[in-house]
Amino acid sequence: MTLPSLLFPFLFIATTSAQPNTRPFKNPEDRATWLENMIIHHRFTPEEISAATGISLEDAKQSVTEFQQKPNPKLSGQPIKVLPYPGGRHPRIGFLDGAIDPQRETKLSIFTPWDAHSYVVADVPEAIWSNLGLTYLAHKHIDTIWTKQKIDLPKLEWQRLTNGDYKIERTLPNGIHFGTHARSTPQAVLMKMWLSNGTTSALSDLRVQNCVMLKGAHGFTAQTNTNKITEGPFQACRSQTGNRWIITAWKPLHRAWANAPVPCLHSDPKFPDTNPGESQTIFGLVSFFEGQDIHREFHRLNQSWELWIKNSFGAPPVASP
Repeated sequence: MTLPSLLFPFLFIATTSAQPNTRPFKNPEDRATWLENMIIHHRFTPEEISAATGISLEDAKQSVTEFQQKPNPKLSGQPIKVLPYPGGRHPRIGFLDGAIDPQRETKLSIFTPWDAHSYVVADVPEAIWSNLGLTYLAHKHIDTIWTKQKIDLPKLEWQRLTNGDYKIERTLPNGIHFGTHARSTPQAVLMKMWLSNGTTSALSDLRVQNCVMLKGAHGFTAQTNTNKITEGPFQACRSQTGNRWIITAWKPLHRAWANAPVPCLHSDPKFPDTNPGESQTIFGLVSFFEGQDIHREFHRLNQSWELWIKNSFGAPPVASP
């Protein structure tokens, strides 16, 4: 099945199973971290908290009372606020049958600098394709090479590093190892993604889908592509007010596009072909802009990209073909 097939809306709405991605708290510290995440930053309802964690609705209501008085500061010039997306609230508005039971472990909430409660959800990666077929998918839709074999992948969580970065990595049953490292700066959230071939055969056609979902961003939720702009690796969405922008980009670029029903932005990269024992790395970003000249901002980002990535990850991004 081709890449567009994964995202073409079906004419029916699928029925999901009952909370398959509920994540119980591991300990009191884990409880405090996730409840602060959900209540203070994402402003979850008790029903969404219960769906994400499995606690009773009554306990969720008490938790809201416990945490909702805490402040949610956002100081100008600070790094962009980034948090793991907690699940329990579907990150899409529409085309829900194309993302059944979304997994939270690939998703980061990136909050806008102009509104402490508005955020996008970056799914990094949403999907990885290869010559083997659909090799990874962060929700249920069409079969991956693992669901065809009835192999369930373990649930994972983002790891918060001591410097505030977030990192996640996964090893698939055939030895393919991939991961994402995200670093927030005042200018952009910079991301590095890598893939190592632990199989005995060469991997090719390594297309990646990296999705930036706009449901949580006030003023960006129109289910249309008339407010989207594509230029090189950059895919951007304009606010209803016309002077604010959400931007994403990855290199080396395979395809930049947008999906109106979701709504979401895609700058989908592609790993080079990878022999057994080899590793490849790609780089991306999510950024925000206030102003009218978005094309000038694309130019500025493109000029700054290499230095930002080098300073953050020690390597320049790969140029788009």
